[in-house]
Amino acid sequence: MRLLFPVGGLWFLLFACSPTPASPVADAAAANCVALFGAPNENTGLDTTQCRPVCGCATDAFAPRPWTPATLEALRALTQLDPPTLRTADPYAAAAPSPVAPETVCAARFEGERSYRMETWPTAAAATAAGAIVSHSGACGACSSLADLAVYAGTPDLTAPVRQCGLSNFGRFDGLVACLAGLGFTPACAQVWAYNTEHTRMACGAICLPLLTAPYHLPDGGLNACLACDETRSGAVFKSVAGRTRRNSGLANAMCRPCSEVVRLTHAYPGV
Repeated sequence: MRLLFPVGGLWFLLFACSPTPASPVADAAAANCVALFGAPNENTGLDTTQCRPVCGCATDAFAPRPWTPATLEALRALTQLDPPTLRTADPYAAAAPSPVAPETVCAARFEGERSYRMETWPTAAAATAAGAIVSHSGACGACSSLADLAVYAGTPDLTAPVRQCGLSNFGRFDGLVACLAGLGFTPACAQVWAYNTEHTRMACGAICLPLLTAPYHLPDGGLNACLACDETRSGAVFKSVAGRTRRNSGLANAMCRPCSEVVRLTHAYPGV
């Protein structure tokens, strides 16, 4: 049965597979279905029967493009002509952000072969018609650059190093920003991750402290209580201000997510 799901502001066709197939053909199709999308590691708490980097069934399956050191370096070598400025205030101290229209996308529009601008478009079709390359769903933000895409794509488990930056720089916001920038984030993106880390520490610290070494997921696939608290208490502001996330960029990582939340993108940029 074909089902249509709204995914991160874009509409994608996914296939629902019967849990009790009645034929060898159906058995083969079901074997290619997966409940959760991600790249599980020793911290995930799930195995590849529960989570893997593919969405859909059989011939409709989506898998993110493979990233090599060379293609990641090619991303980092590109020049963003309109980098976002640093924030002057904590976004978590402001009013809750207004949601953007669900069809909104952020796309890279190249000027020459090595320089680009990140621009928000009302739809993927409008961006593509103008020659821009859709890079994630939602509006552009502090982490929308292709350099930040390289960090997201090249570090499948960001939870562990970001958490370590927070623990190593308790009470030192500038040190936290510098630590996050050391992971490769651009200045504006590192700052937003720092605000998110500090807000989660204050809002979820009592929940998170006992779970520092816990698997990211429960056996049923749900997030552990710490990560669920971060998602609930800090997620909306982070997504609005950062722009790019792993899910809305179609990237697999160590935190597994339902395929209905994953945007299917190829990230085919000039020279990358």
